[in-house]
Amino acid sequence: MPQPEAVKILVVDDVEKNLIAMDALLRGDGVEILKAPSGPAALELLLRHEVALALLDVQMPGMDGYELAELMRGTERTRRIPIIFVTAVATDERRRFRGYEAGAVDYLFKPVDPQIVRNKVDIFVELARQRLEIARQRDQLAAALGRIQAHSDNSPLAIVEFDADLRVIGWSNGAERLFGWSAGEVLGRRAAKLDWLDPANGAAVELVLGQMVEGHELRRVETLRANDKGGTLLDCECYCSALFEGDRLVSVSVQILDVTERKRAEATQRLLIGELNHRVKNTLASVQAIATQTLRHSAGPSDFAPTFIGRIHALARAHSLLSATTWQGARLRELIEGQLQLGTIDPQRLSFAGPEIELSPEPALHLALVLHELGTNANKYGALSNEAGRVRLEWRLRGTMLELEWAESGGPAVAAPSRRGFGTALIERSLKAEGGSAVASFVPAGLRWILTLPHAGGAAELPADRPVREAGGWARGAAAAAASIAGKRFAIIEDEPLVALELGAILADAGVEVIGPAATAEHARAIIAEGRIDGALLDGNLQGASVEAIAAALDARGVPFAFVSGYGRDHLPMGFAEVPAIGKPFDPVEIVEIAGALLRGKAVLA
Repeated sequence: MPQPEAVKILVVDDVEKNLIAMDALLRGDGVEILKAPSGPAALELLLRHEVALALLDVQMPGMDGYELAELMRGTERTRRIPIIFVTAVATDERRRFRGYEAGAVDYLFKPVDPQIVRNKVDIFVELARQRLEIARQRDQLAAALGRIQAHSDNSPLAIVEFDADLRVIGWSNGAERLFGWSAGEVLGRRAAKLDWLDPANGAAVELVLGQMVEGHELRRVETLRANDKGGTLLDCECYCSALFEGDRLVSVSVQILDVTERKRAEATQRLLIGELNHRVKNTLASVQAIATQTLRHSAGPSDFAPTFIGRIHALARAHSLLSATTWQGARLRELIEGQLQLGTIDPQRLSFAGPEIELSPEPALHLALVLHELGTNANKYGALSNEAGRVRLEWRLRGTMLELEWAESGGPAVAAPSRRGFGTALIERSLKAEGGSAVASFVPAGLRWILTLPHAGGAAELPADRPVREAGGWARGAAAAAASIAGKRFAIIEDEPLVALELGAILADAGVEVIGPAATAEHARAIIAEGRIDGALLDGNLQGASVEAIAAALDARGVPFAFVSGYGRDHLPMGFAEVPAIGKPFDPVEIVEIAGALLRGKAVLA
């Protein structure tokens, strides 16, 4: 805490010993004595110091005490300094009156009584200290008010103050920025009569403020909708606080926060959650239908499993393509390449051409399943069931319809089936649901499908020989991979019990000793710390938290691992770009192959 400023007392006397005596008598803590041997010397000190009291000798050569006092009273800087005259001679009433006219508050006669002098001076010293304290507090309050004003003017809050009659008495710069009206346009007006409040809101504001006044509420939070000067409707949160003096209301301050964007974001979030809920349930219903129909048309478990998993992977691949564009759509060419990457169709035996076509989300999902069924049927019964057959896929726009032609050649002899299977029904009904059609021709040269879908958008022509990405990110060889990982120890770090169970079963079937599963970061770190694992499969996140620290711990121990995640690679921990990423849902064969590649140090990135 800073030391209080010293109180300064001016003593003027032409006799040096009198000055020394006064200095000895009056000096003390917080008191500074200024000594002047003449009137001019005193005036010079008064120009440089703030003086609380002046003790002036009356009889001095040149400029006497009265003249000095009159000069002090003629200057604004020294006009209010109290003066005590000290004199060694008696004064008549005329001279005494002159002294009081010059500003004297008292007369002391020499020789002075030390106690009387000290008592009188102490009174003025105390008064000076009180004035200094009041000035200090005034400056502090002014600085505090200045800071509050500066901060409130720069605050995103609009601060509006009402008096007891609910008239506006304060309108901050923030209020002017938010609503557009200047202080001059709103000050003195009642809340219900302000243009920035709808009539219903204005009455509601007066009701709330009235309740605060009547109930002596000190604070309340309310919401309202207000207009800015341009007519835009704003959602606002109001933080009201009341100031009372006894039972009398001084004012109500309302700090208004614009929450329009937050409200819109909340509404969008609710919409997105509803849409997500709808999509998830639709997807689950689709999976249920695929499982039921696949089982109904399967000869047994060995036939059901690959068919069902293939259809789920086709659906998942289409979902990934749509997610990459935030469900705005997917390109037809990407749907075809997705089937090649899944291994549904041998890329060396498929040729395709057509313009660049952008499909909406629902048609893209249905067409992905259709292409998967066409490829699966071609592998089982059609042109791709032997070594020589081929498939040609071409598409074009005819008016508002997209037409695709699937033509098989070089395969076994074709005959119309005696019964319609689920694959054929799925193809026909998927396109019919979109307002399209699917017509099959069973001719000796090979099966031919004409597929149509409504398509209102345009198309960009692309060269027919545009390069196609090679299928698969790793070599196929499940048997060899299983042999290479048999007897090894793999940790499964996954928080979803069913997924962990499936991963464990796949590895166990390949002869792997499964460690875990670890569903928490703590469990995972404990497994890694033991240091008795050959590899690991790591979930993209654990219970909503990043797995970056776990990935770093595996890397530090030299344990090869792969991410298993429903996220894209851009949502996985940074710094592990060389680590393979297996997408969910996964192919059991892919899991085994990746595990073998990890141990060989040849894992190819997904």
